[in-house]
Amino acid sequence: MNGLVLGGTSSGVGKTVATLACIQALSDAGYDVQPAKAGPDFIDPSHHRAVAGRPSRTLDCWLQGEEGIRRNYARGEGDICLVEGVMGLYDGDGSSTAMVAEALDLPVVLVVDASAGMESVAATALGFREYAATAGRDIDVVGVLAQRAHGGRHEQGIRDALPDGLAYLGRISPREDLEIPDRHLGLHMGDESPLDEDTLAAASEHVDAEGIANVARSPPPAPELPARSRTDTRVAVASDAAFCFTYPATVERLRERADVVTFAPTDGDPLPDCDGVYLPGGYPELHAEALAESGTLDSIATRAADGLPVFGECGGLLALGESLQTTEGDRYEMAGVLPATFRMCDRYQALDHVRLRARQSTVTADAEETRRGHEFHYSSADVGSDARFAFDVKRGDGIADGMDGLTEYQTLGTYCHVHPASGAFDTFVDRCADI
Repeated sequence: MNGLVLGGTSSGVGKTVATLACIQALSDAGYDVQPAKAGPDFIDPSHHRAVAGRPSRTLDCWLQGEEGIRRNYARGEGDICLVEGVMGLYDGDGSSTAMVAEALDLPVVLVVDASAGMESVAATALGFREYAATAGRDIDVVGVLAQRAHGGRHEQGIRDALPDGLAYLGRISPREDLEIPDRHLGLHMGDESPLDEDTLAAASEHVDAEGIANVARSPPPAPELPARSRTDTRVAVASDAAFCFTYPATVERLRERADVVTFAPTDGDPLPDCDGVYLPGGYPELHAEALAESGTLDSIATRAADGLPVFGECGGLLALGESLQTTEGDRYEMAGVLPATFRMCDRYQALDHVRLRARQSTVTADAEETRRGHEFHYSSADVGSDARFAFDVKRGDGIADGMDGLTEYQTLGTYCHVHPASGAFDTFVDRCADI
């Protein structure tokens, strides 16, 4: 696929709305769009999917490495890939938008807030382009998408000020109904608060779809992933409003090596017959009462005590603990597999790329192996005196005292979200096959 990166001048400039408008404009022009997101995000991609009709690829240098990014990109489908950036173009030491653009050798279209400027929009874009050369970065800023820009004299002033080599690729009008509601962890999910179709159509009306398609280009070929044998195992993956933070590549890798069946703990689905359980992150705190009453967590606890491999990430970790207290002070019993209670806080408790080293063999790593991931959570843990930890945290915060990965039986719960490129899910499938 040809592709390009939509990079912002800063956080809050409107990259997500700009990306959705571009997806809509390209789709209306007859292009089959593959969305993607730079950085370890689960929420923006849910909005991409709502508009594009296919899962959004996650592209992160820390999680996947450059070869992993190129493989993940290559697994996408479509005529053109739009990669939404994270924060400002050059911001982030673990995996900035610029690092993703460099790894894929894709051009960058800069999203600039034009609400209070015309010629200054061009100056800003030129500065972002020229900074790459002075910093020794191989970043190709090829055009501008003007966010919150009016038509007429405002638009023409921006267009006229842009120097050669910086294409004007359209504008998005300032509209209050283009705001997506947010909460802790970010925006509402795409299936909760999607942009109204008429509103999105209006937002995309002045986006130059053909101009965007013309500046896109294809990345270098992706190296082959070393083959791993398929197993006869069956992995149950929780998938509902409480457990909704799953990278598409994770499910794809699990399906390559095992049979995958999904279930909805919040709805009281019985635990399927399986050789292992994966509880991804999400919003268990918003559905704690339903989870406590469903009986599904009790089934998981019973099977976990029998030695069934269970892996819970962030929200999945909370569900495997003894109890979960909401910010309103309500306390709900959870699975009780891991010796910890959790409490939701009003402010985030950790946000970083993470590197873990295994203290012992676990369901996701052998002893001394390292795993890379990401953490972002609003909860804190009160850990029991008999708790055992699987990982030392070399970067990040973890659960407590520089450690992550509470473990009991063959169950592991971490605050760290991992990507399949880390090798964690291959190890998990192997463990399921060995039990």
